[in-house]
Amino acid sequence: MLMKKSKWLAITGLTVVSALILAACGNSSASSTYSYVYLSDPDTLDYVNSNRATTSDVITNLVDGLLENDKYGNLVPSIAEDWTVSKDGLTYTYKLRKDAKWYTSDGEEYAEVKAQDFVAGLKHAADENSEALPIVQSSIKGLDAYVKGESKDFSTVGVKAVDDHTVEYTLNQPESYWNSKTTMGILFPINEDFLKSQGKDFGTVKPSSILYNGPYVLKAFTSKSVIEYAKNQNYWDKDNVKVENIKLTYFDGSDQESLIRNFSDGAYSQARLYPTSSNYASVEKQYKDNIIYTPQNSTSFYFAFNLNRKTYNHSSKTSDAQKASTTAAIQNKDFRQAINFAFDRTSFGAQMNGKDGATKLIRSLLVPPSFVQVDGKDFSDVVESQLSSYGDEWNGIKLADAQDSIYNADKAKAEFAKAKETLQAEGVEFPIHIDVPVDQSDKVLVQRTNSFKQSVESALGQENVVIDVQQMSTDDFDNSAYFAETAAQKDYDLNMSGWSADYQDPSTYLNIFNPETGDAADNIGIEKGKNADVANKVGLNEYKALLDEADQEKQDTDARYTKYAAAQAWLTDSSIVIPSVSGGGSPVVQKVVPFTKSYSYVGIKGDAYVFKNMELQNDIVTAKDYEAALKKWEKEKEASNKKAQEDLEKHIK
Repeated sequence: MLMKKSKWLAITGLTVVSALILAACGNSSASSTYSYVYLSDPDTLDYVNSNRATTSDVITNLVDGLLENDKYGNLVPSIAEDWTVSKDGLTYTYKLRKDAKWYTSDGEEYAEVKAQDFVAGLKHAADENSEALPIVQSSIKGLDAYVKGESKDFSTVGVKAVDDHTVEYTLNQPESYWNSKTTMGILFPINEDFLKSQGKDFGTVKPSSILYNGPYVLKAFTSKSVIEYAKNQNYWDKDNVKVENIKLTYFDGSDQESLIRNFSDGAYSQARLYPTSSNYASVEKQYKDNIIYTPQNSTSFYFAFNLNRKTYNHSSKTSDAQKASTTAAIQNKDFRQAINFAFDRTSFGAQMNGKDGATKLIRSLLVPPSFVQVDGKDFSDVVESQLSSYGDEWNGIKLADAQDSIYNADKAKAEFAKAKETLQAEGVEFPIHIDVPVDQSDKVLVQRTNSFKQSVESALGQENVVIDVQQMSTDDFDNSAYFAETAAQKDYDLNMSGWSADYQDPSTYLNIFNPETGDAADNIGIEKGKNADVANKVGLNEYKALLDEADQEKQDTDARYTKYAAAQAWLTDSSIVIPSVSGGGSPVVQKVVPFTKSYSYVGIKGDAYVFKNMELQNDIVTAKDYEAALKKWEKEKEASNKKAQEDLEKHIK
């Protein structure tokens, strides 16, 4: 399974796999327990402060916000029974249900969920300088000033409890995608009395540190061992919680075959398959009629260059001259493009999916190609037309999913020749050594990083570029990248990371590398609002200008998306980040009834770790039944989405 929302995504062989379970038909439940695996421990349950998948994958089952997603991706009522939008698009008013309650981890009723809880949640996020603030800081009236300390009075912020069951948000400008943001943790409620009683212990990783108003209660958590949920028997929507218990066992990726082994033994409800594993031939024979390739989802994984590396605890470099040479090379666009063109994504995908499935998960853009439509065209089509203006090297490049038209050894050599001439004139030493960290226990991660190394070195020559794969323990790997809190702590030259959508707009992906405000700016060695010299040297000021221009277009979505396509084209040409694969697109066997679960490309209420609505069946899903269910679901989804779009006007008052 995988995570879905925009947030830091731990990247392992399994993650790229299992954001899978959509679903829609099947037989009766075979078990009251869903059992599978999880990949990384959460470091906090403070859901308004964390924007990491490790937290939201847990919280999505425990706490409800105003709205959630149905199985077709539509936004539907959750704690809010209904809502209205002012004609100017600036005021959203939500009417809360009266049967939503807070419960302790022991199942005791604590309080009613009230409008003030949404005010308290946002205030807590602002006071704690939540890492999720970029999602809403420029959206909600007065919030930016409060966060910056220009106002000390939170009542000046545009969130108000009109009465116990009415909460109102006032925005700075219209946002057609605002409601999709309500499915992010930063806008979830917190009971203020409970928050005060917990103090600094609120959100620590234990069941008693939070209250529950969602479908499940956290019953047990043991680090790097197990996470267990039990159905919240008092939940307002308990009839749609079909599975009583959830048990997730920690999986570090070291024993790939354990997934299918445990599935075959009846211990797991599904399993991601690894076609490169030693036993796959027998697995394929046994399950030949049951292997499903899941659809690609909204998670985009990418290599990110560290433009301004400061930490070298894990490095093969032996001198300051080597460090300086690598930094100079990484700050050279021709060099970055050479790496981009030298990256054989098909071989990379084969390390996870085998030869037959190698291209099924390839993604060449940060924004998924069909994430939005522009005048009836996919977003990627518009990017292609704009990208060609950056140089002949981009002519004929196709950016739709499941193909790799960027890999081209000849182009890689040509771009490297230009870079080398410039860099040698600056006194740069060759070969350039690039440190890439990997978790040594994750076999797939090691295999695919070595695949990346092989394709780059083969295209460019080891006398020019050496990819130094830094194998380290899980904790060291996490601390060098995923959990490193500042740009200066990022201990790599190039690292794989991932992002998915917070809300339904291209800015949810592209803004993360805004040098002033970007959530992932530190991934590329830039502290938000700092390192202007480095940012300007690589042209990130130009990128910011393109983002700002796109964001000025509020009403005409075609014009807005076209301008964001220009920003995506700039980012692609810059090769500061190099997209590789998506979530999904991977082989799976399962007993999960196809298409019963909530689904969404955005937020945290429609991803692989959401268990509300999920149903299990006795028999393993066949590939034939899955394909039939998929076609049925796609047809129903088209009609349902169209109706939901038409119904939006009913909320305008």
